[in-house]
Amino acid sequence: MSPPAPVPKLSKNVEVECSGCPIRHRAVCARCDADELARLEEIKYYRTYEAGQPIAWAGDEMGFVASVVRGVATISQTMADGRKQMVGLLLPSDFLGRPGRASTPYDVTAVSDVTLCCFRRRPFEGLMAATPHVAERLLDMSLDELDAAREWMLVLGRKTAREKIASLLTIVARREATVGLGAMTGRINIDLPLTREAMADYLGLTLETVSRQISALKAEGVLELGPQRRISVPDIRRLMAETGDDMDGGLIA
Repeated sequence: MSPPAPVPKLSKNVEVECSGCPIRHRAVCARCDADELARLEEIKYYRTYEAGQPIAWAGDEMGFVASVVRGVATISQTMADGRKQMVGLLLPSDFLGRPGRASTPYDVTAVSDVTLCCFRRRPFEGLMAATPHVAERLLDMSLDELDAAREWMLVLGRKTAREKIASLLTIVARREATVGLGAMTGRINIDLPLTREAMADYLGLTLETVSRQISALKAEGVLELGPQRRISVPDIRRLMAETGDDMDGGLIA
């Protein structure tokens, strides 16, 4: 049986109006009009989690669905013998939970401080039936997630260690640029959410291989390493060239 998850913080000071939300243009509410946003406001609340804190345990009932407003969480699955594999990341604007399903099959853990915009699950399910804009946007997000999963199969199954690391950094850079309405050109700064150990787990590599490849990319001027896992990319197109994909990146953000 999963241990009880610590109670998340419910804080008023993180609340924002939907119209001023930093993920408004990418979230599940992106296509909502003023009346629909008002209905969402009635059933939403915010939760914050500290880095390392579990958000959900596999098999436990979830009374809410949510959009990630800030921070990054990992999605992982544990086998019967205790082996654990990270199977995904939740980045800002990603959706957590599945309408129509009361529980999640995965463990979800905050890897940085995370803020969720939560909606009570049953009222949200009712809102989907009455608000086509929400249902349509959630379908689009689900299809994007499917495309990303297929691309990630290529990353894990066919790419070299160097290409895997470049691909992961490009995905994070593209998401940060998209959420911030920035351009994927020139110098890009990345606040990498994962430790090197977590990167190794996610990419199916050893810690030594991850460290060696990052050091090589740094030595060649592709990356510049800053404090607290901050990475600067002097020329994002040079990093994209290291992914082994077409120069447009070839990956779904």
